[in-house]
Amino acid sequence: MPSAELQRINAFLSTFARRQAGHVVDLPGGFAVHDDAFAHSRANNQVVINAAVDPEALPAIAEEALGHLPYRLVSVLDDAVGLACAERLIRAGYTHSTYLVMLHAGPVPTGKPADEVDLDAIRTPLTRRWRGLLPDVDNEVIRHLVERREARRGGADIVRFIGARTEEGEIASWADLYVDPGSGMAQIEDLITSADHLRCGYADAVLATALRLAVEENCSTRFLIADAADWPRHWYERRGFSVIGHSHCFERG
Repeated sequence: MPSAELQRINAFLSTFARRQAGHVVDLPGGFAVHDDAFAHSRANNQVVINAAVDPEALPAIAEEALGHLPYRLVSVLDDAVGLACAERLIRAGYTHSTYLVMLHAGPVPTGKPADEVDLDAIRTPLTRRWRGLLPDVDNEVIRHLVERREARRGGADIVRFIGARTEEGEIASWADLYVDPGSGMAQIEDLITSADHLRCGYADAVLATALRLAVEENCSTRFLIADAADWPRHWYERRGFSVIGHSHCFERG
């Protein structure tokens, strides 16, 4: 059984996905979220499994929910359920990724201050970042991946975009902060630094500011999600985060 803390985090993630969605459809074991305004964004059009589900039935459940799209994304929040479903989804043509739920338990790290910014401030560097990652897609795809951040404002009681600026005023690093003061939960999401400004302390400034704002809202549960196979997990560990659970992502198309 997952810990009580992990259960609370998974409940927060489920609620956030529902609240930011344009449309929600309840399914066996979870729900599907849809947002036609951001049809190219998999995160806004996916199946979320947050309870027990029949692994043999899951490919058909996903097909019925997402069959109108050229891709499939199934996020399984519980580790045991995700592992139980992996073999069946892989046979159905899905790729499998594991993600880490990382909880901040250390002191708030020091760092240069960052600012709360609006989407306009990060639109240009975020567009440049996505264009570098996806050089062959058309402009409409990039627009959806950038503008979908606006939909996230509906996901939690408090949603802030945090940015660290260079001396010239350019946004060098940025992240989202989602806060639910009532439950004491805060999630830091999509911490990104522009390639031209890596290893200059800007990400530290964003992370420290986000954590400080979460503490000011009396959030004792401060967490993020990191790719188990990528290097940032170690960077987060050095700044007071530790792994308390795993989730699973299955993609096709």
